[in-house]
Amino acid sequence: MRVGIRLPGLQLPGRLPRLRRFLPRTVRARATAAAGTVLGAALALASAGLLAVLHADLVASAASATRQQAESVAQLAAQGRLTPVLHAGHGTDFLQAVDAHGTVLAASPNLAGRPALSADGRTGSHTTDDVDPLYEHHRQRLTAVTADTPGGPVTVYAGASLRAADEALDITQAGLAVACPLLLLTGIVVTWRVTGHALRPVEAIRAEVDAITGQDLHRRVPEPGTADEIARLAATMNAMLDRLEASGRRQRQFIADASHELRSPLAVLRTQLEVADTHPDPAVRAELVHGALQDTDRLQSLATDLLLLARLDAGGTDDRPRQRVDLTALVADTVLGRPAGPHRRTTDLAPGVAVDGIPLWLGRLLTNLLDNAGRHAASTVYVRLAADRARGVAVLDVEDDGPGIPPADHGRVFERFTRLDDARSRDEGGSGLGLPIARDIARHHGGTLAVTPTPSGARLTATLPLAAEEL
Repeated sequence: MRVGIRLPGLQLPGRLPRLRRFLPRTVRARATAAAGTVLGAALALASAGLLAVLHADLVASAASATRQQAESVAQLAAQGRLTPVLHAGHGTDFLQAVDAHGTVLAASPNLAGRPALSADGRTGSHTTDDVDPLYEHHRQRLTAVTADTPGGPVTVYAGASLRAADEALDITQAGLAVACPLLLLTGIVVTWRVTGHALRPVEAIRAEVDAITGQDLHRRVPEPGTADEIARLAATMNAMLDRLEASGRRQRQFIADASHELRSPLAVLRTQLEVADTHPDPAVRAELVHGALQDTDRLQSLATDLLLLARLDAGGTDDRPRQRVDLTALVADTVLGRPAGPHRRTTDLAPGVAVDGIPLWLGRLLTNLLDNAGRHAASTVYVRLAADRARGVAVLDVEDDGPGIPPADHGRVFERFTRLDDARSRDEGGSGLGLPIARDIARHHGGTLAVTPTPSGARLTATLPLAAEEL
């Protein structure tokens, strides 16, 4: 017959949501509960072990004493020197010698006149509750040893009361019953206070972060003067807030600059269209419309640059994956494909220089450098490409023989919407975004773009990691 057994444990998953309501919710409470549970279990196991060891030791001492006494009396009986009165030694409370017929041959004074003890035929040492010759209502440790005598076998009983052992166990148990809860309570209180003290900086950090809004990113969380994990957490939070503040500042500056850059051409475009709409001369109207188209192209180019910068800031990539790019061929095609204008272009390109990247973006980097050099060159633009295999990079130099860039402004030319002077003005066609975009593209490819010293003019140097097979 098969019996179906329903295990209550199988219903536990359904009860877990209800049980979770009774679990501690805070880290401090959970840590205290865990410490209290572990400490309570440890105290319980230690108490049980202590009582077991103490009981075993006391019983073993009584067993050893009674065994020695019984063996000593049995030896006397075997030698025929057994006296009617037996004197119990240290650790033994009573003695009795009984023959095979149950007649008491000898006994200690406290068993005088008492009937023969019975050990149910067992020999050796054992603890019993059935034999209580002293009427103490305590357990006895009884040892029975049989000796062969000239008159037949004689059984010698030696016993000891376990009253002292029981009293010692009771006292120890009472002491543990008082000490263990006190130790457990002390451990819980100490854990609660220590955990609270340790988590106090975390609460201060949480409160400060909760109070920080987008308008006051300058605020920082308090850093405790310790070198522990919480101090490192506070330092990391402050570093993150530094980055957020810097990002917010750049975003606000970017929006303000973009608004400023868009406002002027939009105003000019509106004026041109309004004049063209009301001017009676068709020739003047056509000229105004042509100018409006030029401003529209400029606005479209500016919007494209802003969109590209936004994608670069967001860490985005082109839809096409990176690939091996023959940088020598790309530079040659880009230089030949761009109108030189009034300037002469000279190139010095090392053959077979390859990098891993996005061809469209790398072409944009080069065209921005060429356009920047063309706007400021007096007569010549120099383009050089070389492979520095010792450093594992391709080095691209674009140099012009124009007025140059002051050393103090080498970093400023990469700031968005920056124009240093009249020679690099809006009238020359620049929006102030070409070099920032070129630098961000170089960084996106793991490279750099910087102004390098030159005796005259300005030289911009881009470095890009060589393709793996080029190293």
